[in-house]
Amino acid sequence: MSDLLGRDFFDRPVEEVAPALLGQVLAHRTEEGEVALRLTEVEAYAGALDPASHSYRGRTPRNAVMWGPPGHVYVYFTYGMHFCMNLVCGPEGKASAVLLRAGEVTDGRDLAVARRPRSSPRDLARGPARLCQALGIAREHNGLDACAPGSPVRVLTGEPVDPARICTGPRVGVSAAKDVPWRFWIDGEPSVSAYRLHVPRRRRATGRGSALDGSGESR
Repeated sequence: MSDLLGRDFFDRPVEEVAPALLGQVLAHRTEEGEVALRLTEVEAYAGALDPASHSYRGRTPRNAVMWGPPGHVYVYFTYGMHFCMNLVCGPEGKASAVLLRAGEVTDGRDLAVARRPRSSPRDLARGPARLCQALGIAREHNGLDACAPGSPVRVLTGEPVDPARICTGPRVGVSAAKDVPWRFWIDGEPSVSAYRLHVPRRRRATGRGSALDGSGESR
């Protein structure tokens, strides 16, 4: 059985933790069964130093988990329909986190397919919303301790990734600090999502005001 990643793994600068998560195994156990995937794409967000981070302007009820301790799960809702999952990094109080963008399902494939019945094998967990759907991650998992042995959400050691295969580039779907190269992925992995520049969403005119609430960005 793979070892559980400890708190010290996450208690480092976010730009170090993010590439180190590639190849590690993320597992979620539910009453339906367990789904596990090998992480192939992530993004780093550095709190008060990073205009693209949810915590850039300070602590709120929504982002409170980001402030630590490290190793906890931060789940947020976006576009009024999708959940995205992050892993909080240290040191505590700095509010940094790694967004989990994509992975290759390695265990529990039948359950993942049942949750995403129209998906191709490549697309089961290709993109942060699909990753959450395949794993069964939702709002109630916000704040879970992924370093606790009894936690339903755990991060386990995977096979090492050749450093030559780790690529880096701009983050996806953000308008602020969009050129910061803190998206990391494993070169050649089919599950890695397509890169898209941020395109501002236009407000749709209605008789009752704006149809958007300003939270449309992916991060």
